Amino acid sequence: MILLRITANRWGFLRGAFDVGCRLASTSEGVLKRTPLYEFHRDQGGKMVEFAGWSMPVQYKDSHISSHLHTRQHCSIFDVSHMLQTKVHGKDGVKFMESMVVADIAELKDNQGTLSLFTNEKGGIIDDLIVTKTDLGYLYVVSNAGCADKDSAHMQAKMSEFKASGHDADLEFLDYALIALQGPASARVLQAGMSDDLTKLTFMTSRISKVFGIPECRVTRCGYTGEDGVEISVPAKHAVQLAESLLKDNAVKMAGLGARDSLRLEAGLCLYGNDIDENTTPVEASLVWTIGKRRRTTLDFPGASVVVPQIKGKTTRKRVGLLSEGPPVRQHTPILSHEGRVIGEVTSGCPSPCLKQNVAMGYVETEFSKVGTPVKVEVRKKVVDAVVSKMPFVPTRYYTGK
Repeated sequence: MILLRITANRWGFLRGAFDVGCRLASTSEGVLKRTPLYEFHRDQGGKMVEFAGWSMPVQYKDSHISSHLHTRQHCSIFDVSHMLQTKVHGKDGVKFMESMVVADIAELKDNQGTLSLFTNEKGGIIDDLIVTKTDLGYLYVVSNAGCADKDSAHMQAKMSEFKASGHDADLEFLDYALIALQGPASARVLQAGMSDDLTKLTFMTSRISKVFGIPECRVTRCGYTGEDGVEISVPAKHAVQLAESLLKDNAVKMAGLGARDSLRLEAGLCLYGNDIDENTTPVEASLVWTIGKRRRTTLDFPGASVVVPQIKGKTTRKRVGLLSEGPPVRQHTPILSHEGRVIGEVTSGCPSPCLKQNVAMGYVETEFSKVGTPVKVEVRKKVVDAVVSKMPFVPTRYYTGK
């Protein structure tokens, strides 16, 4: 969900890993928003950059690669407080949410969540988000920082229409911090500060709990790295206290946007604005699994008349993974057939710290989308070999309780 362009030469490796159009902070862009951990990041040696109107850490004292590998081997803290957290209240809250997204929210069990997509009437993806059906009578929604203004306006407009038609629902935008603890040691580290048994909290489930003495925290087992981990929604005034408590364990380090991006790419996870957008359908993006089976029959989500026929039919393009050697493959790199014809474009790419080779994702004409298909990519005006690969590139390790 997070990526940025680093253009200063001093960023070295990062420069080849990121490309999405965010800029380093400058006074001409006005005052940047700050998360409750802003001063804490600076005290920890965080290098701050602008992202989506926020001042955020791109990395700390450790190199990007070290931070990435530490997350895979131990665990790291990521500040994701800039993301939009929303509660949907009311007896018709599920119906309201289903009027905008592709998921079957009604079928979720209490405290279970799902990745879903806001779609438009043309089937394009407005944003990706996680919706959790809580046992407290409301839905808990987390969506992207880069789309926060768009998403809030979209939900408010829909809510006005929904309530005008006599339905019972309301929106509440939360002013909480959001801290992601990601990596194989995360459950052990967090368990020390919780009385609840974390072995019973499986991937994409959530609960309200006291965490290191801090009440009213929502702990959700999910993340954006492909590793086991949690996202903790914590009252803003306690965010620093929580981070400090987690860092008392030697397995925990702070990590920034740089590691977050390369981790998500190794895990084959999409970044909104790069890999999916309003001109991309869920089928083209290989995200059919996000569309509830009931929703495919009822055809009652925005763009269903476009999207559902694509499931049984065939789209002209498809999102795929790519492996390549040589120079790093970046966003907008052309993908070529062996005859040299342009058949697609890279949407995200970076050198994989774990695999020691270049990984990327992008869109190709459907006939070239089969795993193992040899293709070529044009990097710095040179054509190099690549191959269509399955994703994730690095196996995910989500905790399912098994």
